[in-house]
Order: sequence, then C-alpha cells, then structure tokens
Amino acid sequence: MAQSNDYYKNNPLIHRDRRLGRADSEWVRSFSCEALRPLIVCRGPIRLEAMMVYEEMGIAHYGILLSEKDSIVYPNALSPELRMLTDPTRVHRVPDYSGASKEERVERIGQIIQIAKDNGYDSIFAGYGFMAEDDEFVAAIEDAGLRFVGPCSATQRGAGKKDEAKRTALNVGVSVTPGIDNITARTLVAKHPSREQLLALVKAEGLKCDAQVLADASLSLEALASHILMASYDKGIDLFTIDELGAQVEKACAEMFRDYPGSRIRLKAIGGGGGKGQRILGATMLAKKKPSEAEIKKAAAEAPSLVREVLNEVKAAGVGDNKNLLIELNIEQTRHNEIQLLGNGDWCIALGGRDCSLQMHEQKLLEVSVTQEGLALEIAKAKKAGLKVQAEALETDLRILKRMEEESERFGQAVGLDSASTFECIVDRDRYYFMEVNTRIQVEHRVTELVYNLKFTNPKNKKDFFIVESLVEAMALLALHKERLPRPERQPRFGAGVEARLNATDVSLSPSAGGVIRYWSEPIEGEIRDDQGICLVNPDTGHFMRYTVAGAYDSNIALLLTKGEDRLDSYQHLAKVLRSTTLTGTDLATNLTFHYGLVNWFLSRNVMAKPTTRFVVPYLTMVGKLKQEANKLDVVYAFLAVKKHFAKLYGADPEVAKAISETLDRKGTLLTRPMEILLNDPHLLSGWLSINRSNLEIKNGKLTWLRNPLVILQETYEYLHMNWREGAPAAEIIWSHDHELLQRALRFYDDLRKVFGLKTEEFIQLNTLLGKEEPQGGYDQATWEEIQAAHLGFEVGNELLGLLFLIADKTSFFDFKVEENLEVTIPDYLTDLDLQAAMKKVLVPPPSTKADEIVTPGGGMYYAQEAPGMPPFVKEGEHFEKGQPLFILEVMKMFNKVPAPFSGTVDKVLIENADGFIVQKGQPIFKVTPDEKFVDVDPKEIEKLKRDTTNDYLKAIL
Repeated sequence: MAQSNDYYKNNPLIHRDRRLGRADSEWVRSFSCEALRPLIVCRGPIRLEAMMVYEEMGIAHYGILLSEKDSIVYPNALSPELRMLTDPTRVHRVPDYSGASKEERVERIGQIIQIAKDNGYDSIFAGYGFMAEDDEFVAAIEDAGLRFVGPCSATQRGAGKKDEAKRTALNVGVSVTPGIDNITARTLVAKHPSREQLLALVKAEGLKCDAQVLADASLSLEALASHILMASYDKGIDLFTIDELGAQVEKACAEMFRDYPGSRIRLKAIGGGGGKGQRILGATMLAKKKPSEAEIKKAAAEAPSLVREVLNEVKAAGVGDNKNLLIELNIEQTRHNEIQLLGNGDWCIALGGRDCSLQMHEQKLLEVSVTQEGLALEIAKAKKAGLKVQAEALETDLRILKRMEEESERFGQAVGLDSASTFECIVDRDRYYFMEVNTRIQVEHRVTELVYNLKFTNPKNKKDFFIVESLVEAMALLALHKERLPRPERQPRFGAGVEARLNATDVSLSPSAGGVIRYWSEPIEGEIRDDQGICLVNPDTGHFMRYTVAGAYDSNIALLLTKGEDRLDSYQHLAKVLRSTTLTGTDLATNLTFHYGLVNWFLSRNVMAKPTTRFVVPYLTMVGKLKQEANKLDVVYAFLAVKKHFAKLYGADPEVAKAISETLDRKGTLLTRPMEILLNDPHLLSGWLSINRSNLEIKNGKLTWLRNPLVILQETYEYLHMNWREGAPAAEIIWSHDHELLQRALRFYDDLRKVFGLKTEEFIQLNTLLGKEEPQGGYDQATWEEIQAAHLGFEVGNELLGLLFLIADKTSFFDFKVEENLEVTIPDYLTDLDLQAAMKKVLVPPPSTKADEIVTPGGGMYYAQEAPGMPPFVKEGEHFEKGQPLFILEVMKMFNKVPAPFSGTVDKVLIENADGFIVQKGQPIFKVTPDEKFVDVDPKEIEKLKRDTTNDYLKAIL
C-alpha cells in the first residue's frame, strides 16, 4: 500500500499552528512571518521540510530552485517535492547550484539573485548545502537588497571559514586542535621572503590593498602575506602554484611529524564540510615514538597529492580561489560532539549537544542527542544501580558538555551569530578541542528539535509568549525580526532523540549510485521519516512512484528519527523502525541493515557507550570476519547432516527413528530460512549475535542452551520482521505451516512452565525436569512419556541454530565490547589496514572480471588524472605496481583514487579522453598483462571446503 501524503502533515516535528499572525496577543502577532517571500535554493530533505514549515507559518509566496541534475539530467529522480508544489510559476531552474569554477560560481550567484528579483522573492534559504555557508554568495544577496535566511556574510567570514574561526576561538579562550591555519601565507612568504619583496609583488600585480596595513612595519610577514592574498582573491589571480603550496604543506607536515611523533595529520579545506575536503596522512607513523628522518620524509611526501585532492573536492583549485587549508594534529581516540547554536547578533543560546562519532569517510551515520538533563538522569540511574565507574564517566561528559555550551555561546557572540549554526568539537576523554563552526543548519538538526523547544517571552509581560519547535521556523523569524526577538528560554521536550542516515551505500558502506526505489513501506507509529518527498505518492493515482538514486549530490536517501524518555527508549524505538522498514528496488543498495545491526549492538551492550570516530571501520572489519566465516557454511548440508546424525542415534528403534526423521522434515524450513538470511547478511548477523549473546555458552568446545531455542527462534523471526502477519506475502514472513508448528511448541512449553512454576528464561531447569525418568508435576507415567516424546520432537534439530554462535566464537566477535567506563574496546588486530581492506572485499567482492582487465569497482564519474592539465595516472605500455593509483572515481561528490589490485602492464586504455564520463560498476577500463598468472578456483574445491568446515562446526553442536 502506498504511503499517504497525510504522513507529512502528521509529522510531530513539523505539524502545529505556526501562524503567529492569528495569535490573540498583539506582541506575538508582531512576529508573524506571513509577509516573508523566500526562494529555497537547496535540495534533499531540508527543501521539503522548509516547504512544509513555511506553509504552516502562513508563508504563501515561496519558490524552489531546481538544478539540471534535479530535473533534466536524471529525469527518473525528478524532485519528488513537485508532487506537492504543482504551481509552475514557483519552480525555477539553473544549470547547477554553485558552478564548477569561480567564473561559473559568480555567474550562478547572479542568476539566482535575478530569479529572486524577477519573481517577487525577498529572501533566500540555502538549507545545509555548501551555498548556505558561502560568504561571497551571502554578501551578494545582501548587496542586492535581499535577506539571507541564515547567518549574515560577516558571520560567515568570521566563523564559516575554518582558518578565521580557529583564530577567533583562540582570541576568546576556546581550546583548539594543534596545527597550522595560515599555510597559504607561509607559501607566499617562502616565495617572497622579505617585506620589500611582498610590497613589490603588490605593485607588480596591481593589487588593491589597505595602505595602512602595507605601511604597518610591526606586522609579521605572514600577517602581511595574508592581507595580500585576500586582495589577490578579489582580483581573481594566483600568487603561487598548487605545486608550491603542496611543497610548503609537505614541509609543514614533516615539522608536525617531528613535533608529534606517533600521530597522523589531517588536511582540511577551509570551505569543506560533510566529510568533503579532508584527508589524513601518516598512517605509517601511528605509534612510532621515534620515527627516523627517512620515515618522516616518506610520510610527509603524501601531502602534495592530497592537497590537490582536497582542493579539487571543494572546487577551490581554480585561478583566484582561496586555497588555504588547515594542517591539524589528528586526534585519534576522539568523539565528535557538536553544540547547536542560535543567535540574533546580540544574544546567543546553546541548545544542547549531539554525539556524531559514528561516522565513516568523515560523514556521519548515526547521531544522538546529548543534554544536561539526559546525562543527569543517566548519572542518577547509574548511581542507583551501583555502577560507580559508569557514573563517573557520565559525570565527566556532563562537565565537558557544560563547558562546550558556555564556550560556544561566547564564540557565537564574538562572531555576531545571527541565525542557526553548529559549534563542532572533538572530545578526548576529559578534554575537548574546538574543530570548526558550520554556519548553517545541520542535517541532524532535528535531533535537537526533539529534545528542546524555544520559548520567546514578551519582556514586558511574562505571560505573553510563543513557542518555536523548528529551527527552520526560528531561522525565518530571525531573518525577518532579528533585532526584536528577545533571548529565548530553552525548554526540555522529549528525553532523547536519535537519527540514522539512510544512505545509498553497499554492505561495506561505499557509495552506490544508480539504483531504483520501487517500494517503501509506510512509517510505523512514532517514526519520523525525512525522505525529501520520495514517499509522496502520485497525486493523480495515489500510487508509490519509483525513484532513481542518481548520486548526483550525495548518498543520503532519508533521515530516520525516533524519540524517547531516555536514550535507551529512543534506541529501542529506532530498532523497531529499522526492523519494520521494507525498502526494495532494482540494483538498490542501502545501509539499512548496517544501522539495524549497529543499533542492536549498542542495545545489547550499553547505549551510553562512548564510541570514537574510529569505531565504524573496525566494526565493519569485524562484520567482514563474520561474513568470511559465514561463507564457509552450508546450512542445507548441515541440516541433512543433523538428520543423518539422529537417524543413527535412534537407529536401534525404527519407529522412533522414523518419527524423528518426519519431525525434522517438518522443521526444515522453520530452521533454515532465517539462518540462511542471517548468514547472507553479516549486519543482520551482527545484531542477532549481539542480542542473543547471553542465551548460550560454550564450554569445552560444546554449546549449552541457557534459554529455550524455540523461544529464540520465535524472537529471530520477529528480529527479521518475518513474524506472522495476516495477508503479508509469504516470501516476507514465516510460512504458515512453520508458524503453526512453532506456536504449538511454544504453547506446549508455556503450559509446562505453568505446571512447574518456572519462568520463560528457566529453560535449563525445565529441560532437567523433562529428562527425569520418574514422572514430575503430578503427571502419570503414560502422560509423562507422551510429554517427553513431544519435548524430543520439538527440540530435535534446534541444535542447528548453534552454528551461528560458533561463528561468533570463531571470530572473537564478543571481544569488541563496551567497558565499565563506557569506552569501547576495539581488538588491535581489527585496526590492521591490510585486514580492513581484505574484509571490505569480503563484504563486497570485486566485480567479476577477466584476468587481463581492470574494471571499475563501482559506478560513478571517471577521471584519468589527478587534476586538469596533469598527465594521466597510467598510459598504454606503462608498468604499474600493486596499490598504485590508476584513476579517480567520483561518487556522491567524493573523489576516490582507485588502486591497482595487482602489478602489471597496461596494454590498452579502453576509455580515452573521457574525464567526467559516467561509468558503471564492472566496466572495463584497461586491458592489461598481469605480472602473475591468475588461476581460477575450482567450484568443486569451494564446495568441499564448505562441507568440511560445516562438519567441523557440527562437532560442537551434536
């Protein structure tokens, strides 16, 4: 059944009467925003959210801007919001949002401003895309007499640029990460190493600089260089080459490797965000307390090519672009926390924190609220339970949160914050470092909306107030009534909130574009789904419309949120949401089961755990090991082996043997169907093992059930969302005959437990009683024998489930755990780079290829060289080494260098002069001659290996 449009109207985060103009209070009515006429120049969930909030605020005249990628290049991904906004006069188009070069960016800014003026819009809202924190864009809007719904250009310059923000933080006493924030100035000074040479450069290039600054002899050379560079950006010229910048970055990195032995270094573009424009170098330097000079030089030599990657990724490699980047110490064991800020240029208020540590490729995956009220509640619960170490760890978090909130407000006031922004930090146990400020609303802003709302009170009458629950609404209010808005009071709303980013990624979390969504189940009660309108049905037919995940922008499909009384409650509800979600299509890959497995991992250990930003890759490596071991098992063969075992065991009594055989035949699909699903999806297996880890124990190589395996089997069907649902397709649920058998068995044991006065979890006691020859519980001998026979029939073959637990034992799955102090122990071997790469291939095997070809590992945009004008990575006739970059694949705006899987020689380049060409997964790029001959593995050998491994496993359960 297609989802109803009413869902969006019933969304608890965006539905309420926001029309302040209808209020009884004259003071409240004065803050009406119905006169605001905004043009929405962003895409994704935030565009639909803005449309919904504006309508509820009574803003009737708003429009949206589509790019060609929205509406022309990818017609099957046509912006689904258009199913709501059907007035063509309010839909506008540009080739793209920000342009590929500086010239195009300037042209695009002019086009957007002209569209706004020509169509009666007085303001522009840019959501959480890059344009939302482009100070040049904002300044142009202001100069054109329009409002920008977001921080003003002055705030954007002071806080949005990472180098300026870091200097501001230092000035107001905020702790910052050690590093260098003026590498472009250093590069210019290295090229013109005296004051006289710098002044001569100004004259030679005709730069418009401040005469007072040039005359100030007390200025350092680097400060003078910074001023000259700003003038060069205005003129649109470069004063040094990217190669010269790369050389200076290499020198600076070498100095930092010497100053901070055993550490890696992070390069970060000043205009990056969302994981883009960042690279880490120095993997070989980790844990080296006294690296040699040769090792330092080799590690630093990575820098120049990474500088190009960073600048290309944020489109700052053009002539006249600001190419500054931060060179920072990479704090390894960190959590990523951020504080939501709101201000009007005079006051600034912090709205609690969000823990965003669960991330990969510098992009967040799961975000959870962190509030003073929530931490205080957890501290009280820990103390009551006698968990002293846990309480102390939470008290540390509370102290850090209070400090971050205080310092973030101080920073916000220092930069004149006049809208919504985010103060981002890295937390290292009992310390924290300011990282950057995102001068825009964040993707995860709804997590904050779940835990706090804002109460604006009339200074002259405390009984006169209005409540704001939406940050998008607050930004509109600030755009129209900035100076008049009094400082609000933040009010607790729900106890906790959590958000999972549903992305188009494969099992290894690598971006996967090109799939088609054909069906999406309806949200369950309490689910908050921001899916940019994909679930809006066809307004004419009421049917779900297919949607192509084109990958033109990023990998995000939707945001799934839940709320709860506390974090445990919100996680439990998120698990239910993920379990209940059915998302199907063609060539469609998502991280849905990753989230489901991960959430259950935390639920089984401790939802208050403190994972660091290094958590996900080792976790994926662990999941890869599960998959590697699962691939060795043959469930059907194992089931047949169990049948043979019991046939032999009861062979002395043909009638019993026959009954056992028939019983096992009836139970075959009941046992094997869910097992095959779990073995096929390691993320589901990870979650299942996590929640069942206390149900069995292994002693002396043998499994012992601590709970009735039939109860676990019932819970397994529920975990897989395969529980019986009348009218559901048979392929999605337990089969009817299996359901009847399982329910009959469960009723049998329920009745026995009542007779013996036992609880559900007391299976060992029940099993012991049923094993006694003398009748128990007042039964006569004949009835007792019937009960024992039924018990044998219901339990026989359930041993098969134990194979799953043996996988956990073989892979040391439970060594990845949460300690008393809430820190996560990651076994050292899971951080091995070679193992991580190998397990990624286990999770997503490389596309099948001929021995004399190199193919693309996925779909995306193909580039043969690192940057325009540079030579290709390899040419015909050239030899390449294993691990050497062969080409770049851009997927979801991330630039990925594809390394050679083996050594060889390029015989022919199959894609010539095709930079920017779209390629498909498995498409041949080169014809090659490998250095070593490949030998195909005989399928019979693989089958034999699986059976041998399965037989070894069976020894522990039979």
